[in-house]
Amino acid sequence: MTGGTRDRAVAGRLLPWTGADGRPCYLVSDGTGYVARLADEIEDVQIDMADALLGHAAELLAARRVTSAELHYLALRLSESLRDVRRVAESRGARLAHPPRS
Repeated sequence: MTGGTRDRAVAGRLLPWTGADGRPCYLVSDGTGYVARLADEIEDVQIDMADALLGHAAELLAARRVTSAELHYLALRLSESLRDVRRVAESRGARLAHPPRS
């Protein structure tokens, strides 16, 4: 097991936010507490925001008259959204691989 994999296995659930220093935050719990529910809600919001952003991107790009500033702003928002959704996928995938013990 590599250091990163071991750290995740020991640390628990990857949360959908980072610490002040940009490092990942983890939660060790049975998945039923307040922070776990808050994390679930934030993940749902992040996924909904990504979906809305994809719709906006499709409309903007279909217009064919897009400024470089608009494209730059869109690329920044898409990058942020992709980072959030990737973190959600990583967190949920890890929980599927290691289901809670009954």
